[in-house]
Amino acid sequence: MHVLYISYPLLTVSGDSAGGAEQVLWTLEREMALRGVATTVAASAGSSIAGELLATGEPSTRPDDFERRNREHQERVVEWIRHRAHSSLSFDLVHDMSGSFWPRAAEIAAPLLATLHLPRNFYPPQLFENVSANVAFNCVSQAQAATFRGFGAVAGLVRNGIPLDRFAPNLGQEERMGLLWLGRICEEKAPHLALEMAARTGEPIMLAGQIYPFSYHQKYFENEIKPRLKEMPNATFLAAPPLSAKLKLLRRARAVLITSQAEETSSLVAMEAAASGTPVVAFARGALPEIVRDGMTGFLADSIDDAVKALQRLGEIDSEVCVEHAREHFSAATMAERYSALYEQVCSSGFALTPTDM
Repeated sequence: MHVLYISYPLLTVSGDSAGGAEQVLWTLEREMALRGVATTVAASAGSSIAGELLATGEPSTRPDDFERRNREHQERVVEWIRHRAHSSLSFDLVHDMSGSFWPRAAEIAAPLLATLHLPRNFYPPQLFENVSANVAFNCVSQAQAATFRGFGAVAGLVRNGIPLDRFAPNLGQEERMGLLWLGRICEEKAPHLALEMAARTGEPIMLAGQIYPFSYHQKYFENEIKPRLKEMPNATFLAAPPLSAKLKLLRRARAVLITSQAEETSSLVAMEAAASGTPVVAFARGALPEIVRDGMTGFLADSIDDAVKALQRLGEIDSEVCVEHAREHFSAATMAERYSALYEQVCSSGFALTPTDM
């Protein structure tokens, strides 16, 4: 099988990718290549992947440049698929991880599987009207799948996985240093709430993450995060940490805070924390209750008050239990195995699977 993976257009794909969709794509493509699948990735120049790279243009960090870059990216992808359509290098399946290419599926002949990374209400409703017959969708959690109930184009549910081989868990070997918030710096992820929790408990906290090139993300950082950091001597910000720094932060944190105000469809950060032997304190939104086992790998909270109380109970969490949970539930190999089955189903044009089957 020859699979074309389509990435998010703005950023590169590599083992150091910050974005969740890029991380999942890199992990899955690596696993598929190990299984003997011929893989091509359509991504920004400079990406580093296991198979063939189709460079669709330069990555962009210019503010609000998404529309231009996405058009360039998509045109290159369509051109490449058509060019190869009648050759020995044609694609058996296109797997759209970009979140935006699949509305153009009618322009290509190959079957297309689109993984939906976002909550349904983040997508314009018209995108799910008159969907091309060669498109199938995948959800990444039961919480997300429930919002698509009755939508026949959803072929299955394959949860995200992480490369567990990267994580060296802290089972008491290293001193834990404070709280950690890790992710994309934007309003819906709400790192300002993590700062409030730290201020109320007196705990030191590290905010680590990337500010995407969108003006509203940058304004949020300037207006809501910078002033708080100036007022909190125990708060530190680390922009776009490299992988080595990220792994160390996860391993050394007393707890990872997940403060998102969106109905998250997954949480790689929660998975990575468990693989590092580190408890999570998260708001019980979206798929977080599917990933964080309350009282076992961390605590689920309904409010800041609940979260602050949970931070007093971190001693109840066993790091070895966190690691075992990650190994059992978040394996990249399991994700690849389930995608392999879904690829076969989609290529046979039979979308008989339902989310609960996967």
